[in-house]
Amino acid sequence: MNKEEFIDLPFFKENGWIKKTCPVCGRTFWTLDPDRKVCGDQPCEEYGFINKRVGTRPESLTEVRSKFIDFFASRGHTPIKRYPVVARWREDVFLVGASIYDFQPWVTEGLVPPPANPLVISQPSIRLTDLDNVGKTGRHLTGFEMMAHHAFNIGDQRVYWTNETVTFAYELFTKVYGIKPEEITFIFDVWSGGGNAGEDYEVMVRGLEVATLVFMHYKTTDTGEFIPMPNRIVDTGYGLERIYWLLTGSYNVYEAVFSGIVDKLRKQAGVSKPPEDLLYSLAVKSGRLDYKNPLEAMETLKLVASEIGLPLDEVRRILAPNEAIYAIADHTRTLTWMIGDGVVPSNSGAGYLARLLIRRSIRLLKMLQLDLPLSEIISWQIKYWKNDFPEYEEIEDEIRDIIDYEEEKFADTLKRGEKVVSELLSSLKNQGARVVPGDEVLKLYESHGIPPEMLKEKAEAEGLQVDITGFYSKLAELKSRATAEEKKAIQLPVDPAAVSSLPPTRTLYYEDEKMQSFEASVVAIVNGKYLVLDQTAFYPEGGGQLADVGQISHSKGTCLVKAAYKVGNVILHECEGQLPEIGEKVHGNIDIERRLNLMRHHTSTHVVLGALRKVLGKHVWQAGAQKTPEYVRFDFTHHKPITPEQARQIELLANQVVMEDRPVKKYLMNRTQA
Repeated sequence: MNKEEFIDLPFFKENGWIKKTCPVCGRTFWTLDPDRKVCGDQPCEEYGFINKRVGTRPESLTEVRSKFIDFFASRGHTPIKRYPVVARWREDVFLVGASIYDFQPWVTEGLVPPPANPLVISQPSIRLTDLDNVGKTGRHLTGFEMMAHHAFNIGDQRVYWTNETVTFAYELFTKVYGIKPEEITFIFDVWSGGGNAGEDYEVMVRGLEVATLVFMHYKTTDTGEFIPMPNRIVDTGYGLERIYWLLTGSYNVYEAVFSGIVDKLRKQAGVSKPPEDLLYSLAVKSGRLDYKNPLEAMETLKLVASEIGLPLDEVRRILAPNEAIYAIADHTRTLTWMIGDGVVPSNSGAGYLARLLIRRSIRLLKMLQLDLPLSEIISWQIKYWKNDFPEYEEIEDEIRDIIDYEEEKFADTLKRGEKVVSELLSSLKNQGARVVPGDEVLKLYESHGIPPEMLKEKAEAEGLQVDITGFYSKLAELKSRATAEEKKAIQLPVDPAAVSSLPPTRTLYYEDEKMQSFEASVVAIVNGKYLVLDQTAFYPEGGGQLADVGQISHSKGTCLVKAAYKVGNVILHECEGQLPEIGEKVHGNIDIERRLNLMRHHTSTHVVLGALRKVLGKHVWQAGAQKTPEYVRFDFTHHKPITPEQARQIELLANQVVMEDRPVKKYLMNRTQA
């Protein structure tokens, strides 16, 4: 399809929609309102739903979610359960940032079938790249639910595509949520993320973006290049919290979503709700607020101050404690999701991001002079959302213990940090410096855990300036994707394109894992040393286990198999010595003692992990392992040192399982099901 085919959809042309160009942003949009001039996005239009009735008034977010899922279920979509917010199936990111993350790259590239097609889901998602905006703009959240319907048009299969997707969106908002048709605009654009891209429509209602409909049919490279792919994926995202905010007409998303939590925090901190005129004036303009550009944000605040007749400093004084309360309400729900789904605070990966949120929340509590353990607010969240996420009630004590331990560690960090900061500031003053360099701010946080607010407070007391604008957002963006060292992908010895035309190798090791020898035919020889057979019992490196080694005998002699690799559906045997001819019959022989030792060690890691989870809690997950024929090194997630008594219990439990000689049961299932 060319661009015009994505824009001039039959739905628009057959139902009286008018195509226009926004004079502010220049984008193409569709509307049923002949008098509409602008597209409805920010900053082209102020929010027009604050304190107004827009559509049907829901009782809860649960109702909004249920209606969404029921709507798509009635139209042939299979509801599926949410995935965890920890993207354990991905090697490039740590946290799920959108519902499509659940299906990248395996389903979107057609490597495995989707769990259903089409499907509907409401996926808790986490994005920390706008962290400094959370609490201040009225619309930014670190954690949100992305309601979505997806259709996977794999190869020549057609489920549905552009026209049906736009029709579904229109019917949902008008028939289910009761929004007037003329209040909806569809803005055409192009979207990319998570390694894929495609044309899209942003769905706007009274200035608020409530959904994005992406027609994904490109892969993206590190350089930003779009490469067409044969699969066409309908990737939609409907903001649960945004839609609820729209339908309730609340002043901001925090007042709508976290009203009970916000009220308790205000009461505990002795903070008054801002005056209604301030809340309203700020709310309608809040779509243009972005504290990544603080000068523009200040201009908006000046306009608000002028409208209500208060000095700017007074407006900021009133807003500051409420912004902190909003941010705490948001952060603690996100932390509940993260830790409840298995993230343990640490210095790397998802654990780094959890620690970042914990420490920022503690600093906000300190700013409010609120003497309240962070874990107490986490308990409020678990109770507040118990009907939506009952699974967290079962592990509330574990979650609280992790948070409490982190808070204790942070208190120690701050005590030690006093001396480090004093020494730095003294050194800078002796050098005649007037500003603390930005790299020092990052270094203090990374090396010593010293938050930028603490540095700023002490630096300004010494007459030094320090800019911490956007610090948390930049840091979160930097740490949200895996580095090359953190990616666990096996380095393939050849380009997959070199073997793409070869038939799949029959995997005898799945048919009999104790098979020592086998007969096969040579299919190909790649790069002069990689042997491809029609079938093999040599297990390729993968799944946390080393590859088999052994020998391949043929009419001219024997070659040693040093390693095996899986490239696509083809197994490559790295050989040393005399190679057979293509088409020749050969005899393979596995080093079976080595294989059995690796199998035993692999099984032992599962036994130990089970014992760890029984003794330490369900938050424990495998974080890495090295299995050799001689020994196993096993890494796992836990938030504090194991006591001698816990170590003894783990050892006894693991040995008990071994002594009971329990049978090992194996199941072969597709990747999505697994």
